[in-house]
Amino acid sequence: MCGISGLFDPQGQRSFDRALAARINNIQSHRGPDEDGLHLEPGLALGHRRLSVIDLATGQQPLFTPDGSVGVVFNGEIYNFMQLMPELRALGHHFKTRSDTEVIVHAWRAWGPACVQRLRGMFAFALWDRQQQTLFLARDRLGVKPLHYAWLPDGSFIFGSELKVLTAHPGFARSIDPLAVEDYFSFGYVPDPRCIYRQAHKLPAGHTLSLRRGQAEMPASQPYWDLRFSNHNPISLPDAQTELRERLREAVQLRLVAEVPLGAFLSGGVDSSAVVATMAGLSDAPVHTCSIGFDDPRFNELAFAQQVATRYQTDHRIEVVKSDDFDLIDTLAWLYDEPYADSSAIPTYRVCQMARKHVTVALSGDGGDEGLGGYRRYRLHLAEESLRSRLPPELRQPLFGLLGRLYPKADWAPRPLRAKTTFEALAMDAVQAYHHSVSHLRSEQRQRLFSTAFVRGLNGYRALDVFRQHASQAQTEDPLALIQYLDYKTWLVGDINTKVDRASMAHALEVREPLLDHPLVEWLAGLPSRLKIHNGQGKYLFKKALEPLLPHEVLYRPKMGFSVPLASWLRGPLRQRLCDSVLSARMLDSGYFNAATVQTLVRQHLGGRSDHSTALWMLIMFDAFLRQSEKYTPA
Repeated sequence: MCGISGLFDPQGQRSFDRALAARINNIQSHRGPDEDGLHLEPGLALGHRRLSVIDLATGQQPLFTPDGSVGVVFNGEIYNFMQLMPELRALGHHFKTRSDTEVIVHAWRAWGPACVQRLRGMFAFALWDRQQQTLFLARDRLGVKPLHYAWLPDGSFIFGSELKVLTAHPGFARSIDPLAVEDYFSFGYVPDPRCIYRQAHKLPAGHTLSLRRGQAEMPASQPYWDLRFSNHNPISLPDAQTELRERLREAVQLRLVAEVPLGAFLSGGVDSSAVVATMAGLSDAPVHTCSIGFDDPRFNELAFAQQVATRYQTDHRIEVVKSDDFDLIDTLAWLYDEPYADSSAIPTYRVCQMARKHVTVALSGDGGDEGLGGYRRYRLHLAEESLRSRLPPELRQPLFGLLGRLYPKADWAPRPLRAKTTFEALAMDAVQAYHHSVSHLRSEQRQRLFSTAFVRGLNGYRALDVFRQHASQAQTEDPLALIQYLDYKTWLVGDINTKVDRASMAHALEVREPLLDHPLVEWLAGLPSRLKIHNGQGKYLFKKALEPLLPHEVLYRPKMGFSVPLASWLRGPLRQRLCDSVLSARMLDSGYFNAATVQTLVRQHLGGRSDHSTALWMLIMFDAFLRQSEKYTPA
């Protein structure tokens, strides 16, 4: 696992300053503390920070073909590289290393841009073909590894694994994109391909970008893969259980190749437990497992993790995090480079910090909920869709729209009495309703939070447009498949994968996700939705398949999630930070917010009248981003 960076002159062959190339590369040294590499030639600079995992002796980058015509900087792992090597040798290619990186340059020479179709893994890379004078960038299908880029005012092109590579360049303008602010206060992150800064972009998952020297126009990224939900596989339940276990076994086995210590996260949930159980079946030695717990029993899953660790006799290590572990706010703001409001980034950071003391590579269970139908919101959405389908829109929309307006907001009440959100959703179409349900702050809440001038400057743009655009590409009529597709395109990439990448790379830890193996994901997308959610049971097929491998208490307990006690933090130990941050002149005079609304949110929350912890945490993290952005000025 590594960090990559680079500069390219598409119109000429200007000389880039070596000191500048080194500085922007080394700002992400946490991603690769083992080695750094630079390559400069007229019109090009390539940088690499290396975390050595495979081919420790000869896997240095930038890596070039023996004749020097094709070079690459690469972040990630190509899990099928040992299968591709014989095929490439048969085509006349000669290898000088045992690294997956070298497979990429030979795959390019053999298959050109279509080489990405042959790669199985998580990756972001930039490849330079000197003969074709082409810079080729690619990102893996499911967006596990990040890649940012920008066009600078002088016409040059810059790219990097993290956004801080771009902002470290003195020519980069830190002008905030108001559309990204609207997106952030809806989703809790800035979804691809947008960045918080106007000038920057994220290369979308499953896309490539090809820049040829002398091109008159700036090229657009091109998709090479998309997930299609056919839902028509006629497989029986017993056969599906068997095949799922086999596919998971293969995905895990591919991810066990490493020349450094390897282990797994074990949260006590179904997904990580399934990965650990599978690893144990593939290894003669005990699996190294790591778990994080909280001293607050409402958020502690250690007992379930221990059941799995005991059953498979893993080398299990645990740490208990205090429930007031909130001193990472500024650290997270620096790591994520953008406003990022998922508070589970705190325990994720801690479990990565702990794991790195014992292993260099850790397998995780990320991606299981999206592919297997595990989120509670999926079941609620399907129930709403069932009711929506029974009433004509001309009756449903005015009826439930009125009920939604009249019903009081009751965050304090038992969940069955909190009907306002459900009524509002029933008045909407499926895409708008799902966006309504996943938004941290819903449309009317954002309208109240933002200043009149800021809303006017959005020119009618709404975060819902992100979902609308993806839904138009989904090519499915299945209600569950549609929202799974939306999550794959937004939540998984922008929240889950971003969280794990930054938290793990902060500690030079490589995390591998077997449940995001793209052949497995494609197979799951072909299964009927009734195998994923059945009689109100999420992950139905997965849990049935795992019954021989995991305790019943682990499989069928209520989902807890990786949460922190935000509401009590903000009324207790974070109270002063809340006031100093959210009520600061920097925030109230920024032009983004309605000062009266912000003050009311703080007052009502601190007084115990309402729970505004979600909005207040988002504001705290936005303020932390602003302070980090002002704090660092490129040399």
